[in-house]
Amino acid sequence: MSTSQPSFVDSDPSGPRTRTSQRRSGPIRSILILQTKYIGDLVLSSALAKNLRLEYPGARIVFLCDSRFAGFLTANDIASEVVTFRRSHMRGTPLRRAQELIVTLFRLGRYRFDMAIDITDTRTSRFILGLVGARVRVGYQAGKSPLPWLDLRSANVKAKPFGYGERHFLYRYLSPLEALGIDLHQRVPAIEPSSSQTAKALALLDKFHLRQSAFVAVHAGASFPGRRWQPERFAAAIDRISAETGLSVVLVGSPDEREAAEKILATATTPIVNLVGALPLETLPALLQQARLFLGNDSGPMHMAAAAGTPVVGLFGLQSPVNWGPVGVQTIAVRPPMPCDCVGGDMCERPDPNKACCVWRLEVDTVADAVLQLLARTEVGLEAAV
Repeated sequence: MSTSQPSFVDSDPSGPRTRTSQRRSGPIRSILILQTKYIGDLVLSSALAKNLRLEYPGARIVFLCDSRFAGFLTANDIASEVVTFRRSHMRGTPLRRAQELIVTLFRLGRYRFDMAIDITDTRTSRFILGLVGARVRVGYQAGKSPLPWLDLRSANVKAKPFGYGERHFLYRYLSPLEALGIDLHQRVPAIEPSSSQTAKALALLDKFHLRQSAFVAVHAGASFPGRRWQPERFAAAIDRISAETGLSVVLVGSPDEREAAEKILATATTPIVNLVGALPLETLPALLQQARLFLGNDSGPMHMAAAAGTPVVGLFGLQSPVNWGPVGVQTIAVRPPMPCDCVGGDMCERPDPNKACCVWRLEVDTVADAVLQLLARTEVGLEAAV
């Protein structure tokens, strides 16, 4: 068992220099971005969309994504339009998958794209890329495959697996810009909620008598159980943070994360405002933008909070924050010593980070210390803003 201390990975806002744009022939008026993964991937992909908007003013940016995330993309001006599919159907029987693919292709067939960029990079997304009929089709360079004849790629512009010499997954999604010779104008995701979404968030704060920059937003959920820090430890950390800072605490999350919220409420002694399942995904960035700090697991809301400009303490397990940590704001990523002894029993299936429970090893005081440290570090900026 390792005796080293948990790692605290601080973000570095500095980034790579841009390169001169080498424009491709022909006007680009409509761009399709194939991003069929999770909400955190879509947040990181927003930086790609922003740079494309700057390079091609007036171009229509269309995302292909899971139907659950359509409102988030359009309400926060990441996409002009969205073509949706149902991920649950794509993971169903062969017949269900075929039906969903046909419906998706039919929806895409209503458009005429000048450029299509596949940042999902699956067999299905590469198949779709070849059928949309775009003049410029951007995909990733082929990796090593034991069956190379099955790795069919229809892209006529090949991007590196990670662009600009970086390791963070953000630069996987920015790599197509480098392949196209487009200047990197915006290096990190930045979500600026609309006035209507901000008004909804402020009304919700007023309803619960919460002041702007006077609460910590806490997200105890994640897509996979192995990434979820224990609710009782969240409760203990919240009690200490509230006692030492006087800040209010707000729980956020989707309706299917209510169980974890209820466990926190049952264990904590601090009064907590529970907004889990109480606001739509498209309004969440506006709420997180009003928070003093975000505390949560390695998940989509963590990236959303960073993109909204809120300081972040992110909790990581086997997945490295070097590759997936929040970017663009002051952050501390807390991770237990690696390698760590397995605490998940039969649940752990390494090396898959989604099936490893390393985050469960984080102690309450380690997490609370990180929050207090980041609050102190960002206090000067807060006072200047006020």
